[in-house]
Amino acid sequence: MQQFLNFLPLPQGHGSLRPTRWPRLRIGSIRWQHDGSEIMGDSDQVLARDAVCLLDVPAHKTGTAFTKPVDPVLGQALDAWQAVRPAQPKFTDRRTGELVDWLFAFRARKVSTSYINNTVIPVLCRKAGVPAADVRGKITSHRARSTIASQLCNAKEPMTLFELQAWLGHRSPQSTQFYAKISPATLTRAYDDAGYFSRNMRTVEVLVDRDAVASGAAAAGEPWQHYDLGHGYCTYTFFEQCPHRMACAKCDFCTPKDSSKAQLLEAKDNLQRMLAAIPLTDDEKAAVDDGNAALGALLGRLADVPTPAGPTPRQISAPPTATLLPVIRQ
Repeated sequence: MQQFLNFLPLPQGHGSLRPTRWPRLRIGSIRWQHDGSEIMGDSDQVLARDAVCLLDVPAHKTGTAFTKPVDPVLGQALDAWQAVRPAQPKFTDRRTGELVDWLFAFRARKVSTSYINNTVIPVLCRKAGVPAADVRGKITSHRARSTIASQLCNAKEPMTLFELQAWLGHRSPQSTQFYAKISPATLTRAYDDAGYFSRNMRTVEVLVDRDAVASGAAAAGEPWQHYDLGHGYCTYTFFEQCPHRMACAKCDFCTPKDSSKAQLLEAKDNLQRMLAAIPLTDDEKAAVDDGNAALGALLGRLADVPTPAGPTPRQISAPPTATLLPVIRQ
């Protein structure tokens, strides 16, 4: 009987079967395959050949029969139980009318569907020294099924919804969605992989003149922050709102780097270098992603848009090309 208790939880834990399905497993439910071909032999010899363990799940009133890959430890355990299982009389399968050998039968009786929840799990909890219930309620076989479904959904190489549906034996993907819970780590990884910030944000270096801030000159209108445009510095306070920021028209707020003013700025020892994240418009993203053609179209659309200094790029007589705002990657 102790051997029976030891092997009974495995179809639920590693096989993730419904409580109504695991008692209907038959002798020979485990099969081993290698490269698509069925192989026979001792479990240890079979595993040495990198075999795949398959579990044949019989039909039930709520679903048809299907086969699923399972952890080899389940196959080894079921093979071990089958080897020591006492001989039992055949039972009639009420669904098919066949005489079958139930795998989990003992003393000429088939195990009931409530045996795991009402007997096995409480025994295992007592042996492990853990409570049989937690903040979510009683620990049941359904919790095991939900846990492994969530693990497969949140794995490094996760199953798709439809693959998980087939593995769990669900008729509808809606049922699978109920079982599979997305973990915060998986959600974070998916958000990062979506690349929102890499596509929609750019980082630009800003030089902050701390002396101008401390002395009060910034409050009087003297420039105190200088956005590095690559070819020069922009001192416009509301740089993020400037439509020409990614393709500078070189208005009066622009200080060319080859000028003496820029050289004096760079020579200051009180500068604080910071990074500012700039959200991109759709046109700016196209210019960054697609290159010269999109940049030319952007410049054309901005030709008559006033700069922060007032004149439009056409009035400034800006060159036909411009340098995109440099990207600083961290």
